[in-house]
Amino acid sequence: MRKSAETLALNALAWLAGQDSLLAVFLGATGATESDLRNRAEDPEFLASVLDFLLMDDAWVLAFCQAHDLPGAALMQARAALPGGADPHWT
Repeated sequence: MRKSAETLALNALAWLAGQDSLLAVFLGATGATESDLRNRAEDPEFLASVLDFLLMDDAWVLAFCQAHDLPGAALMQARAALPGGADPHWT
């Protein structure tokens, strides 16, 4: 499950990189740089942060899932398999 979650998160990162205005929001919100996108693409914690970011807005989740023909719950399921995903969420 973890490997498939990382693959989905990599796809999410690639999708995010193609969304210019949303990518700028991600970079600004996380403090990540464009070089981080390349250098940390295989880091499960960074990939988790990509999913955390997308999960903040239902419209972003739906746009990604529709672009990849995935069910709406796919991002949350992948996030649960990455570092910190089993932690309780209070929101």
